Amino acid sequence: MSTRKKKMNYKFKTKPYAHQLTALEKSWNKETFAYFMEMGTGKTKVLIDNLAMLYDKGKIDGALIIAPKGVVKTWYEQELPTHLPNHIENKTVLWQANITKTQQEKLDSLFETEQDFHILIMNVESLSTDKGVKFASKFINSHKVLLAIDESTTIKNQAAKRTKNIIGLGKSAKYRRIMTGSPITKNPLDLFSQCEFLDPWLLNFDSFYAFRNRYAKMKTMHLHGRSIQIVDVFQNLGELSDKVKGFSYRVLKEDCLDLPPKNFIKRHVDLTPDQKKIYEQMKKEAMAILNGKVTTTMTVLTQLMRLHQITCGHFTADDGSVQEVKSNRIKELMNVLSEIDGKAIIWANYQNDIQKIINTIETKKDEDQNLIYGPGSVVDYYGLTPQEDRQDNIREFQNNPKCRFLVGTPQTGGYGITLTQASTVVYYSNGYDLEKRLQSEDRAHRIGQKKTVTYIDLIAEDTVDEKIVKALRDKINIASEVMGEELKEWI
Repeated sequence: MSTRKKKMNYKFKTKPYAHQLTALEKSWNKETFAYFMEMGTGKTKVLIDNLAMLYDKGKIDGALIIAPKGVVKTWYEQELPTHLPNHIENKTVLWQANITKTQQEKLDSLFETEQDFHILIMNVESLSTDKGVKFASKFINSHKVLLAIDESTTIKNQAAKRTKNIIGLGKSAKYRRIMTGSPITKNPLDLFSQCEFLDPWLLNFDSFYAFRNRYAKMKTMHLHGRSIQIVDVFQNLGELSDKVKGFSYRVLKEDCLDLPPKNFIKRHVDLTPDQKKIYEQMKKEAMAILNGKVTTTMTVLTQLMRLHQITCGHFTADDGSVQEVKSNRIKELMNVLSEIDGKAIIWANYQNDIQKIINTIETKKDEDQNLIYGPGSVVDYYGLTPQEDRQDNIREFQNNPKCRFLVGTPQTGGYGITLTQASTVVYYSNGYDLEKRLQSEDRAHRIGQKKTVTYIDLIAEDTVDEKIVKALRDKINIASEVMGEELKEWI
């Protein structure tokens, strides 16, 4: 009987799509594999099906899933219960840093000698700690384990402690998997650590520097009296693309799902006279003054952040206070909201802007002084949203017709949540992190979305706003080249 026939006859708990079967056919019994499947194509289900198949064949009896902090509970509460076949009795434990007596008992159950499938779910941050690494190592060395990293770009920094720890743990695992829809979020060098985790020789380089020298030309730049090496230009990307294809499966939503299209729109925002004055001051002198409060910058990165804050309508002074700058941005946002029907997601890069947006929406009045949206029309999802309220806020947004807006930061709300009731996504401001941008885009554009999703970016011309968008565009172009894809429609 062919391998394909065997897999086609597997008793899946939930029926896979054709592209998910293809992913399994390419990967299920391989020691190492990369699921480079775009967000919303169901790579989590593929991994769970892969676990089930290997367990049923007696090849593994344990799984360690490492995921971003924001999605570990989704794995525990939704994904595994939904997709893991009912005939597989399992002990699944979610790692917690604060180990109570009850938690300790759950952890101890992972080492019982019964025939159950033992599954440990850990957030990637815990692998920066000695306690987390020690327990993960004990678990791996006590079982035949498949070690999987969900959103593997979390280990793209080869110098980071957690990257080194996770790569070290991977050496003791029988099988290794990485999963991400965006393996390149900064530049092609992002691939090295992800591939090293799978197998140090997948790319045929024994060091990051040898890898870098093959695919990038470097140049020396002098900054603040220091000499630093930066990438001048990337090279040999076709060769790199061919190597990656040998141990990965890549699929885009447009290739496998009947999803509606995306539509991108720029809305230009003029700086107010106050903003222009302060912006130019910060740009030329690396300092600005407002209301007697001074902000200064010691590095280029800090200067760029302050310039960006100013375009958004505030800046952080040297004494830590937040100074409001008169801005047209919130006014333009309200203009956008008045023009759309249905629900919208509003992403903002700074926590300071979140409450400003919420207050403006809830208190906005029409010409007759009647509230337009009012209290209950908006929920939040950002760093200051209590953990116990986050899932409630998502349900409120998805299920309550009166709740029209969700306001959050891509850093917090951009991962692991479904917001398909929204067909408009507004970027009040952007950040330089491409992964967070793409992840936050796809909270609305995924399975379950029936309408065209419109993305609206508020951009102040001739400011750092445009530089950020250009930087993101350049990253997308390079990533597309390495993955062997056509350039994507974007802003």
